[in-house]
Formats: sequence, structure tokens, C-alpha cells
Amino acid sequence: MNGFLTKIKGDKAIWFVVFMLSILSFLVVYSATGTLAYRKQGGDVTHYMLFHGMLLFFGLLAMYIAHLLKYTLYSRIFQILYVVAIILLVATLFYGLNFNNAKRSLPLPFNFTFQTFDFAKLALIGYLARVLSKKRKDLNDFKTVFLHLFLPVALVCSLILPSNLSTAALVFLTSIILIFIGRVSLLKIGYIILISILGLGVFFGILSLLPVENQGRLSTWKERIEEFGKDSPENNYQLVQSKIAIATGGVFGKMPGNSTQRNFLPHPYSDFIYAIIVEEYGLTGGVVVLFLYLILLYRAIRIVTKVPNNFGVFLAIGLSLSLVLQALVNMMVAVGLVPVTGQPLPMVSMGGTSVIFTGITIGILLSVSRQVDEEKEKLLKQAVTDEK
Repeated sequence: MNGFLTKIKGDKAIWFVVFMLSILSFLVVYSATGTLAYRKQGGDVTHYMLFHGMLLFFGLLAMYIAHLLKYTLYSRIFQILYVVAIILLVATLFYGLNFNNAKRSLPLPFNFTFQTFDFAKLALIGYLARVLSKKRKDLNDFKTVFLHLFLPVALVCSLILPSNLSTAALVFLTSIILIFIGRVSLLKIGYIILISILGLGVFFGILSLLPVENQGRLSTWKERIEEFGKDSPENNYQLVQSKIAIATGGVFGKMPGNSTQRNFLPHPYSDFIYAIIVEEYGLTGGVVVLFLYLILLYRAIRIVTKVPNNFGVFLAIGLSLSLVLQALVNMMVAVGLVPVTGQPLPMVSMGGTSVIFTGITIGILLSVSRQVDEEKEKLLKQAVTDEK
């Protein structure tokens, strides 16, 4: 065990958060997929446990590999990955698997799928971090901000939007916050937001003029917003079941494996997994999970204050924000603060591509932390040498 601990570098608190979320994920997914197993696997409850365990293993492996690479090398890598992400998003629009009028993934061998927006989100954040660090002196020029920051964000979000409105909105929000942290003026950001709202309005206007069969996800978006605004059990089935799970959890919960709402909640192992956590582990468990994500954000901020390189600063804050904002949205959906969005809980919900890219995201964050620690050790050794 000590030998393994010596091989992992970077912020130990982040490693602890990942370790705790992984254990929780394994337990809750095993419990939440019980009904699904009886419906699709003839009662074999170990099927999804083993599948999710394999995904968690590869996610942790990807994180470990990503944290070994020097973070400054990611600057050039993300420049290439951004172009690859655009190509994959376009390919998804034309050749993606159609599910509920949404094309979100590309087919892979052995019945696996690849959700391209997980890849695109990571690539965009890395690309923005590179631009913000490389063009620090030109950020007062609106043309530079528009061409090198806004257009890349708009392109990614517009390609994600037709199939996944909530992900496009989260990517846009994360990007805007990152651009703000990069000291782009509020006036320029205001122009960007105004242009985006106008573009979104035009998009929805065009969709509404098309025949119903060609409107894609528009009816689903309208339905979710309308249902959210109505205080009626018939119109809010998912939310009602989620609130029942949370309300019956009490302070300490029903204990692991004793959830009853997993039998009624749609997707209790992904979109509504936070409701199952609160039902089985109570308000205490729900608060602990929330604090784990806040610890992740806090440690990222601590890392940012010590990074000498601007790229590392923007990369660390952008990656941590993307994870924490997604986690907060998932939790807010479960408690009824926002309409149903379909966002998984990072490192906890059962999934394929999302688990792997969450691991890579945290691995890159740890890479930044590792370099900070190594620089600190070099300075300490140098100080000791100078004293001698």
C-alpha cells in the first residue's frame, strides 16, 4: 500500500475525494440498478455492478495516467483535441445513434458508444485555457475576444445544442466564468451573452416553424419547462418520486440497499442518483456528498494560487468548475430547484464515456497540482543547498 501511495502525486485531498466518491458510486449504483437488473438481466444484480466497476477502474486508470503527464504539455495537446472535438461533434449530428430524437453518441464495436460532448467539453476548456494564457495582452481587443474565445465556444455549444440543451448551457456557463476569470471586461462578456441569446432565439424560432417531426428535442424542452412550472404530481412524476426518496431518507437514511424509490424513479442510477443517495444515506449522506465536491473546488482554488503558469491557472479552475457545476445541477434537479436536465453526477452516476472523461479531467487537475508540489520541493532543496 505504501508503495502505491508513493507513486501517486498531486493534492492528496483530491485523491481522497475521488476515493470516497468511487466507493459511494460502487455502492449506490449496485443498489440503484436492482430493478433494472430484474427487468433486463433476469435478476442478475451483479451484471451492472461488474460493468460499472470496470468503468470505474478505467476511469481511475485514465486519471492516474493523465496525472503523470506534465500539465504544460496539455497546452499543445488541447489545441489539436479541439479540432478533433469539432469533427466528432459534426459526425455525431450526421451519424450518431438516435435516441429520443437526440444524437449524442457514436457507435463503437462490441455495442459500446462514445458520447462526443464529454470529449468536446474537456477539449474546449483546455483550448480556452491556452488562448487566455497566450493572448493575455490582446484581451482588451473585442475582435480578439470574439474570434479566439467566443467563436470557439459558440461552435462547440451550437453543435451540442440540438441533442443536449442542458450540456450546451453548462459548457457555455463554464466558458463564460472562465473568460471572466481571464479578466475579459464585463462589457465584452455582456456583448457575448447578448449575441448568444439572440442566436438561441433564432434557433428556437426556426425549429418552431418546422414540421413537428423535424423539430427534434424542442417539444421535450418545452414539456420539461412547462412541467417544472406546474405544481401537479401528474405533470412532475420524476420530480415527485425524487422528492419522496429524499423525504423518506430522513437524517441518516434507510441504510445501503434499502431504497424503495429505485423501483419508481426513471434512471435512479444516473440522472436521479442523488435522490437515492439521500434516501439510503439520509440528509447526512447528501450533505457529505455536496461537501466532497466543494472540497474539490476549494483544493483547485488552492492549487490556482500557487501555479506560476497562467495556463495552469485557467486549466485548473476551468476543469474544477466544469465538474462542480455539473454536480450542483444534478443535485438541484433531484431536489426540484431546476427542470430535469439529464446531467449525471460526476464520478458517481453509472455511465460510460462520462466516467472516463471525468477521470481524465481530475487527472489533469492533479497534474497541475503535482507540478506545483515538485516546484516547491525543488525550491526547498535549493534553499537547503544554499544554506550549506
